[in-house]
Amino acid sequence: MWKDFFYFSRGQRTGIIVLIVLIILAFAANYLLPYFCPTTEQDGTAFLNEVNVFKKSLVSRDSLRQIDWKRRYEERQRLYVEKYKYYPSYSTKPTFEKKKDAYTLFSFDPNTIDSAGFMRLGLKPFIASNIIKYRKSGGRFRTSADFAKVYGILPDKFKQLEPYISIQEMKPVKNETTIAKRTDIIVDLNSADTTLLMQVKGIGRGYAKGIVRFRQSTGGFVSVNQLSEIYGMRPENLDKIRLYCSINLALVQKIKVNTATTQRLDAHPYLNFYQARAIYELRRNKGKLRDVNELKVLAELSADDLIKIKPYLSFE
Repeated sequence: MWKDFFYFSRGQRTGIIVLIVLIILAFAANYLLPYFCPTTEQDGTAFLNEVNVFKKSLVSRDSLRQIDWKRRYEERQRLYVEKYKYYPSYSTKPTFEKKKDAYTLFSFDPNTIDSAGFMRLGLKPFIASNIIKYRKSGGRFRTSADFAKVYGILPDKFKQLEPYISIQEMKPVKNETTIAKRTDIIVDLNSADTTLLMQVKGIGRGYAKGIVRFRQSTGGFVSVNQLSEIYGMRPENLDKIRLYCSINLALVQKIKVNTATTQRLDAHPYLNFYQARAIYELRRNKGKLRDVNELKVLAELSADDLIKIKPYLSFE
């Protein structure tokens, strides 16, 4: 029976023989092929060398731009030299090698010297400008130590200038723009301009401008006590000023309630938008309004609001 198991037909025997031969040839080729086809630098060294050479040959776009900029810069420099080399003031030395501006030390009074003089002493323009502004605002240097406090003057520079500071005693000079204060004048707050207002003792330029601004925004003063609403007005100043002020009620500009728009009513400082809108709607629904008492029905207006706004309303 085992003979049947190992029995092969003629064709099968031929196939087995061919298969064995192929296997033997495959093993033989595996060992013999390196001898017939030798390989060099199997580690890839040649390839890496070629890659490195290729990288070195590359030039980035930024490098090209930089090279082009340098070329154009050198060309401009060459043209500049060709154009200005015959000028007497021409110099090829770099800016940092040029000699610094010289300055001169001389006796000066910081209260009278001009900005050009400060710069001749070696002070920078912004320092000279600061000093001039300080003097224009009424400032004055009384001692050398006061001059040392100027912003921008370094201690070393001050020690250099201190021996040359000569502050002259100045006699008080009447400023032509100063307005003499009077105690025998009465000004009308509804017509006086700032110049007239400043003649009153206690009213300076700031208060005078504030009074005119308040008069323009409200339509005029109806009481001297309204001066307390001027920004910065202190009670003690008001007590001094009120004695020299009067009110001309005929000059008060009133709002015509029956024709005024919401915007016109809202423009008055004593009314806000909601109060102005309420007055406008009341007039539109009710018709012509005859007096301020008809506004009492509005919840938006308190009793104090009505007292303040009443002198500025006209019901014609």
